[in-house]
Amino acid sequence: MKSSDTDTIAAIATAAGRGGIGIVRVSGPDAGIVAEALLGRRPVPRVATYAKFLDAAGEVIDEGLALWFPAPHSFTGQDVLELQGHGGPVVLEMLLARVVELGTRHAAPGEFTQRAYLNDKLDLAQAEAVADLIDAGSRAAARAAVRSLQGEFSRRVHELDAALVELRVWVEAALDFPEEEIDFLADRDLRTRMTNVRAHFDAIEAAAMQGRVLRDGMTVVIAGRPNAGKSSLLNALAGHDAAIVTPIAGTTRDILRERIDIDGMPLHVLDTAGLRDETADVVEAEGMRRARLEMARADRVLFVIDTAADPRGLAFEGERARLPADVPVTLLFNKADLAASDAPPARDALRISATTGVGLAALRSHLKECMQFATPGTDAISARARHLDALRVARTHVEHAYRNLVDTRAGELVAEDLQCAHRAIGEITGEFSADDLLGRIFSSFCIGK
Repeated sequence: MKSSDTDTIAAIATAAGRGGIGIVRVSGPDAGIVAEALLGRRPVPRVATYAKFLDAAGEVIDEGLALWFPAPHSFTGQDVLELQGHGGPVVLEMLLARVVELGTRHAAPGEFTQRAYLNDKLDLAQAEAVADLIDAGSRAAARAAVRSLQGEFSRRVHELDAALVELRVWVEAALDFPEEEIDFLADRDLRTRMTNVRAHFDAIEAAAMQGRVLRDGMTVVIAGRPNAGKSSLLNALAGHDAAIVTPIAGTTRDILRERIDIDGMPLHVLDTAGLRDETADVVEAEGMRRARLEMARADRVLFVIDTAADPRGLAFEGERARLPADVPVTLLFNKADLAASDAPPARDALRISATTGVGLAALRSHLKECMQFATPGTDAISARARHLDALRVARTHVEHAYRNLVDTRAGELVAEDLQCAHRAIGEITGEFSADDLLGRIFSSFCIGK
């Protein structure tokens, strides 16, 4: 997404549909001109002012409250006008059309927040936290997003950034003054500082991982032979009849999706068609194709086995070669209430009953352990997959730097690795960001934000 701060943008900032109140937001250098034409004056700054919103002929489109935020004291850092009227779709579209008629253009998704970032009102991690707060699917996720919006994640990143800067200064000094009798690279304090930076990575990566799980959750696909109890398991986890359950094999033909909350961790559960070696039913074959496609995208596969009919889990052995090699599998020996054997047959295997609820608590705990998820406390922060990727890249360069320092004492290589680590860290807050990265981030926002 490419935009110019010289444009004045406008959008409906409230959700689609009917509501008591609807908001049209305007940001840019011509926002004051819009206010004068629409309201007859510029409102008093930062004071809610009752006004009539007028069309080109002076007829009233709507009436409500106008808020005027002169630059730079606004969300975007530009002149901002907010019009709060009635929340009907027709009246809001009429009001937005009038604003566009006055020389603004429709805002792109996330463009208001992007301008806040470009005008140094937010760093990139805080800007992303705005979208995370809007999309939060649990109280824990919302609290984590607020902490990141307030700058907690950015503060931790800046602390790590400062520690990397100190290391770079030390190493660059050793390279710039080779004639000095002191060998800076041999100083034990340098190794200690680098060790402390590595420990700092451990802490921030753990916090970011928790934040990523809070935001994105875990996706599991329930798979197995027909009539193994897959849909019954989905219903048991969801707590309601999300899927149709019958004794007829092949009842589930398409993908059924359900979102569940496990102690604050979002769990996206997909129930799939039963897997057979072959079928002449075209619809069933398509269901199996979709099931295998979703398994390849999942964080984990829950392979359900009918323990009463297959106590040794031969169904899994027959299907193992066709499962995605890089997706971990948990075996669920279902119908434990009907089976004679009670011994868990393998590692990453659980004995459950979707009908009686036996083993479901253990399954929930198992899924949290798989994602290394701890019940979030007051220090939880919101983070994204790209933040974890940047941290991993930075850590890899720091580890290379440490090995070069210890094994070869090659100062130039140490300095290069630390510079690359510093740049990767800067991508989190936006100190170093390519335009295409910004486009991908802000295009995922809702329009009006």
